[in-house]
Amino acid sequence: MVRKKVPEWLNSTMWSTPPPPSSYDDGLLRHSPVTKMKEEAESISVAPRLNSAPPPSSNTSVPSPSHRPRNGNSISGGSGEYGHSVGPSAEDFSRQAHVSAELSKKVINMKELRSLALQSLPDSPGIRSTVWKLLLGYLPPERSLWSTELKQKRSQYKHYKDELLTSPSEITWKMVRSKGFDNYDLKSESRCMLARSRITDEDHPLSLGKASIWNTYFQDTETIEQIDRDVKRTHPDIPFFSGESSFARSNQSHAEADAFFCFVELLSGFRDFYCQQLDNSVVGIRSAITRLSQLVRKHDEELWRHLEITTKVNPQFYAFRWITLLLTQEFSFFDSLHIWDALLSDPEGPLESLLGICCAMLVLVRRRLIAGDFTSNMKLLQHYPTTNISHLLYVANKLRSKMLV
Repeated sequence: MVRKKVPEWLNSTMWSTPPPPSSYDDGLLRHSPVTKMKEEAESISVAPRLNSAPPPSSNTSVPSPSHRPRNGNSISGGSGEYGHSVGPSAEDFSRQAHVSAELSKKVINMKELRSLALQSLPDSPGIRSTVWKLLLGYLPPERSLWSTELKQKRSQYKHYKDELLTSPSEITWKMVRSKGFDNYDLKSESRCMLARSRITDEDHPLSLGKASIWNTYFQDTETIEQIDRDVKRTHPDIPFFSGESSFARSNQSHAEADAFFCFVELLSGFRDFYCQQLDNSVVGIRSAITRLSQLVRKHDEELWRHLEITTKVNPQFYAFRWITLLLTQEFSFFDSLHIWDALLSDPEGPLESLLGICCAMLVLVRRRLIAGDFTSNMKLLQHYPTTNISHLLYVANKLRSKMLV
């Protein structure tokens, strides 16, 4: 069988030409504790003939891998929205001014806001959280409705918690009061003479039965406590997650409710991926992985053939985690924020952008994949190398633009 040559478009000069300044996020480079860093040259190589092409930014220096933050574990607290230290550049101030100006309008221009978010949002306190709420539809474009909408949603969330997380004993006392015992003195000795209904095994606090409301309550409480511990230790060195930053403390009362509804909106486009019964359906996770495979084949058949036929690297081995975790496991926390800026700004929904970024990730390490065998390629794709996020998003956008031509 004759091997198909490298697609001509991969050798285009566009890969060695830096994108316009507006497409770059110099701020993401500052998220590392090492300033003026350059991304690993190999991770931005696209085609074999471009191995010597310069990276997008040429005025920075390469740090050692140990100095690069992975999953946010090397970021120290500071003055940013999430407690990290940053040194704003002129471009950051300009971008922040544009976003702030758009957010100050009586009616937000969502098309313009999506365009600004696609270029990556500034890390100033409150900006990204407000923009994401708008992009997810949690807040309406009309600023005058924000206060009412937030009050209603937060009240609704409180009602959910009261309904689902109330202990059975509290539920019982509410029922007692609703039957005319409003003036009943809970502290009086006559409490012991309160008529008691027959208590079944399911109603007993010590029951371990699956139908026991008390057993369910204790399990839910344990789960909630575990979630709280997980949140605090996910990024222990970022003050926002431990509640130590002023931003976190000032927003703690409402952050939980806002995050809940935003998470619901986010998962509305991915919920079928987490339902095992739908795995093999047209809306399941395997369908999404198949779409990614087809995307890679369309853009670079030689790479696709080497991965899936020659080395037998099934895309499920790496793409399942990429897609279901929205790339948060592959990149540092702050890099993930900028990737999510792009995902949420897509008017067609985050899935299209996600698949495009996943395809771009494969293209950017093409040379290493073509030279590798099953073992080395699996290791590479399951431990994706540090890369320039701005360039990654730029390549993903170019790939998608090519699809529309």
